Amino acid sequence: MSERALAAKTEAFFRGRIGVATVDITPPVGIYARNWGAAKHDVADWIHRKLTLNALVLCETDSQQPAVFLDGDLGWWRSLPTFRRFQSRLLETLKLDEASLIFGVTHTHASPPLTDPDPDLPASDMLAEFLEQVYEASVKVTLQAMKNATEAVVEWKTGRCELAGMRDLPDPDGERLICGWNPDEPADDTLVVGRISDLEGGLQAVIVNYACHPTTLAWENTAISPDYPGAMRETIQKTLGVPALFMQGASGELAPRYQYVGDPTVADRHGRQLAYAALATLENMDPPGTRLAYKGVMESGAPLAVWKHALVTPVSLLKRKKVTVEMQIKDWPTADELEQQRQECTDRALEERLRRRRNIRRGIGDGDTLELPIWVWRMGDTILVGSPTEAYSILQRTLRERFPERTIVCLNLINGTTGYLTPEELYDLDLYQVWQTPFARGGLEKLIAGMTEAIEEIIQD
Repeated sequence: MSERALAAKTEAFFRGRIGVATVDITPPVGIYARNWGAAKHDVADWIHRKLTLNALVLCETDSQQPAVFLDGDLGWWRSLPTFRRFQSRLLETLKLDEASLIFGVTHTHASPPLTDPDPDLPASDMLAEFLEQVYEASVKVTLQAMKNATEAVVEWKTGRCELAGMRDLPDPDGERLICGWNPDEPADDTLVVGRISDLEGGLQAVIVNYACHPTTLAWENTAISPDYPGAMRETIQKTLGVPALFMQGASGELAPRYQYVGDPTVADRHGRQLAYAALATLENMDPPGTRLAYKGVMESGAPLAVWKHALVTPVSLLKRKKVTVEMQIKDWPTADELEQQRQECTDRALEERLRRRRNIRRGIGDGDTLELPIWVWRMGDTILVGSPTEAYSILQRTLRERFPERTIVCLNLINGTTGYLTPEELYDLDLYQVWQTPFARGGLEKLIAGMTEAIEEIIQD
């Protein structure tokens, strides 16, 4: 058997010019930060941890247009038009095409909303200032990451983390499914870790791709907080001395088993749990730029198979693509009708639901279809793919099954926010993610098919 045939399977490598940078985007106390219908407060009155915005810049050569990934300790975009204006400004300022920019959010539920001024919300002027702060920080951190870019290699390894639990629980007192830990159903515990090293093997940054809603802190919390990604970043920084970027996976039905609290130490404990799992995965990786290869037999008390680390030639190939999938929209009221319902509503929690549904409707328009965008990047043999939805984890499980020879990094809530995507069989149930989403039955399956086709195309290009 040849040495090549007995080489240990390694995860994907990419070599190019890679840069990372981070900036602080923490807003001031007193800003509107209500993200829970049950919350009795509207504004944040203290800071648990700083919010950060992080940039990852990749390119094959100095002359190639970079691919830019931005990772913010932010919740979600309240409407697509708000994001599209933000995106348009960024693309023009940074001189990027639309396929080359991915703006990701951690999905913390303890940050100010990304929204235009709304006279119905307290401290609305502060929300406008915060949105501009995020824009200016996005430009600054991207330019700094471009300046920091040097020849480097990013390598990936798949691990496991038990932070996330499945959160569709049959209501013990009714016929519906409620949103909380279901101990009888398994959760996708896949953790994908990226290690960025310079050509001498020096560690430069870590990437953590994991699917789990940052909903530790809920209606009792009055602080600005990144939720668990904050302590994850801090733990890795303190341990390794490098920044950690976070990529939120397909977490539509995944969240911490213990959540909905006001105590930020719980969020910190969750963050350390994820950090320790990422650190364990890093420790399980071969030295930078190598993999184990079979070298023969050493005859001893037993015939011993000898494996040694051998150099790997990383692939310097970077491609990016944006495609769309036509999605059917439910028979919802128009945005104006939803706004009328909201104004007439006297229940605080229900009024928040109607506000969110109105914002979604305004974003997708009053039509019956939406051209949903998909971003797919190929970094060597690694595939990064995502959309502005909150897809269930079957999306990432399916794609990893279909492309077992590649590292698949799946992303929720990139470049805007639209709604949940659940498996079609769940549409017969009374479930939050079903009645919240604007997408009709079969949307998740269409997205999986669209992503599969886009991945096949970018591999063949």
